[in-house]
Amino acid sequence: MIKKTVKKAIGVMSGTSLDGIDIIACSFYQNKDKIEFEINAGTTVKYSNTMYDKLLLSSGMTGYELAKLNIIYGREIGNAINEFIEKEKFSPDFIASHGYTVFHQPKNRLTLQIGSGAEISAITKIKTVCDFRTIDVALGGQGAPLVPIGDKLLFGEYESCLNLGGFANISYDNKMGERIAFDICPVNFILNYFSNKLGFDFDNNGNSGRKGKVNKYILDKLNSIDFYQQNGPKSLGREFVEDNIFNVFNAADISMYDALRTSYEHIAIQLSSILNTLNNKKVLVTGGGAYNNFLIELIEKYTKAVIVVPNSDIVDYKEALIFAFLGLLRIDDKINCLKSVTGAVSNNIGGCIY
Repeated sequence: MIKKTVKKAIGVMSGTSLDGIDIIACSFYQNKDKIEFEINAGTTVKYSNTMYDKLLLSSGMTGYELAKLNIIYGREIGNAINEFIEKEKFSPDFIASHGYTVFHQPKNRLTLQIGSGAEISAITKIKTVCDFRTIDVALGGQGAPLVPIGDKLLFGEYESCLNLGGFANISYDNKMGERIAFDICPVNFILNYFSNKLGFDFDNNGNSGRKGKVNKYILDKLNSIDFYQQNGPKSLGREFVEDNIFNVFNAADISMYDALRTSYEHIAIQLSSILNTLNNKKVLVTGGGAYNNFLIELIEKYTKAVIVVPNSDIVDYKEALIFAFLGLLRIDDKINCLKSVTGAVSNNIGGCIY
């Protein structure tokens, strides 16, 4: 049976771990009543030192500085997309860009992702969808995570999907077939932070973390944080880490190696506690943390679930792929955000189109 091409898309993801801009070219197909996908090409564009520093410090900028950065960053994304399209000889129907999250405070009806979609569209001359979270937050939702509808419709063969990025989030169907999802704990956001202190961009395979020892006192303090006792929907942002994680470490006299090792233990305990509660047998694990052998070893130590790490395209670009899928749903005027996931008063169609 010949599959019908629905749309060709560029998906762009720029997460809180500041690894760079993930850009993928992908195609979506209609196969009977199911949407299937193909990742045609992908790349990660590393930030210049200047852009890295600006994004890192963006939450402390004045309103004027932040407005300027929104435009500058949008241009950088647009230029990166143009170079990628030229290299891959790919002709997309649209672009879907997540943007970089500066503020995320759903309880204050506040979320902000920068990287102007207008600039991206103007530079690429391609229809661009961005700003996926704000309508859900306005409707009383967490505005996160947004990926679960893609997990459900594109990766439904797994009992749950676990993403290990700056933060870990999980999604799964409950007994009524509703998609449930929530953020679990910080992952690369804190691992990269302590790795940077040791002079590394990240902890390759957990090699630095293996050298440290678990600080039981700090581990107990971290595991007792109120957020972990709350039921979903719930989501995490930079503010949570600064207020709840870093403060605990800053108050202690601890080496960076021990801080890393304790962080690994904390992350593995929090992730496995959720997997064990769900009693999942087959879990798809993606995101940068899927490459961290030490982290995967610890998760497998604490849970009986079969951890499935897919091919590198899915590991690296699943979130960019799903944001392209969210863009497809937005353009087709179909629901792309589920109230069962975010806690909003209704399902909604998120995203601004330029």
